[in-house]
Amino acid sequence: MSTYIIHGGRKLQGEAYVSGSKNASLPILAASILNKGITRLYNVPDIHDTKVMIDILRYLGCKVKKNHDKITIDARCITRYEIPEELMRKMRSSVILAGALLGRTGKATFSYPGGCDIGARPIDLHLKAFEKLGINISENTGFITCICDTILGEKIHLDFPSVGATENAILAATLAKNTTIISNAAMEPEIVDLQNFLNKMGAKIEGAGTSEIIIKGVSSLKDQGYKIMPDRIEAGTLLCCTAATAGHIILKNACAEHLTPVLDKLQECGCNVEIRKNEIELKAPKKLQGIEIKTMPYPGFPTDMQAIFLSMLTVAKGTSVITENIFENRYKYTAELKRMGAKIIIEGKTAIVKGVRKLSGASVSATDLRGGAALVLAGLIASGKTKIDKIEYILRGYENLDKKLSNLGAKITKEVV
Repeated sequence: MSTYIIHGGRKLQGEAYVSGSKNASLPILAASILNKGITRLYNVPDIHDTKVMIDILRYLGCKVKKNHDKITIDARCITRYEIPEELMRKMRSSVILAGALLGRTGKATFSYPGGCDIGARPIDLHLKAFEKLGINISENTGFITCICDTILGEKIHLDFPSVGATENAILAATLAKNTTIISNAAMEPEIVDLQNFLNKMGAKIEGAGTSEIIIKGVSSLKDQGYKIMPDRIEAGTLLCCTAATAGHIILKNACAEHLTPVLDKLQECGCNVEIRKNEIELKAPKKLQGIEIKTMPYPGFPTDMQAIFLSMLTVAKGTSVITENIFENRYKYTAELKRMGAKIIIEGKTAIVKGVRKLSGASVSATDLRGGAALVLAGLIASGKTKIDKIEYILRGYENLDKKLSNLGAKITKEVV
């Protein structure tokens, strides 16, 4: 088990490079098995979740080579179609492999996925999409088996614009016969990245980034290389950490277009934001202003940034109100912030944050990935020493967060217990 030790009160200043996107890398890694050949991926973040995905690919029969942020996948020989339960439970996104396995082998067996406990994230939308494509589904003692002779294109309407269900439907339909149309699809940039990757390999997909995606099935894909998009949540986290410490940062390899609602709210807090090609510069005021936030599916304010903003707003002027519309258990981390002196009232899906002059260092525990990042931010602005344990949650989605913050002037170390 590892911990972060943070001595707060230091202003963040300097430049930081944004790593490749966690949420784009995982479905693209899964999609590599649709190609009966060799795929080269660049800008893949070295985080826990990508390591688990690589372990699953190897279990299925892929040969995987890793060299820094470059990963080469040889998927010519897929020998299994079951996703191991112990790996499935380590990462929720492993369910995305089901669509890719179905597209490649016509079979997929898996258990219910694990990951962060931030609320109900049922996979019924995934299974409904599979059934629409003519896939037979059965369940036995906690395992789900999907099987089909041929995947046939069909119209799929999602009851909710689920990112995972949209991606799984795309993966299952890429090599299907005929045309598949997904309506009420999720519109996140990571889905656009998946479309761009598959199209570069020879797929025929259009509409990603809108609510309707059209997939014209092809018979095969070809070997290709692809660079993963930058991680918009990591970018937002670094911006908020800088804003909370009244600092100044220049983010490299950052896409402002993907961060519009985040940048708008930072400006509303009083930050000066300048956008250049692949670069974002933020200058923070001495004291941030309280604001209101409502999380929504993209292009609304991202739920993954809710905890980071709430932590930042604990020391803002006045009262902030945050409404979480996506996951019902996403306020667990606020109990840890209260241990540091934050004034937070939770009423259903709404958090009322009354800004305090300062937070105080304490021993706290990460409860999930983004809640853990929120505690790191709190440690940066707190007086004294903050110890954060269970940082394995944080390591799931952030590459070298402690080193990036140290380079900006933070006093943070990672200790292995």
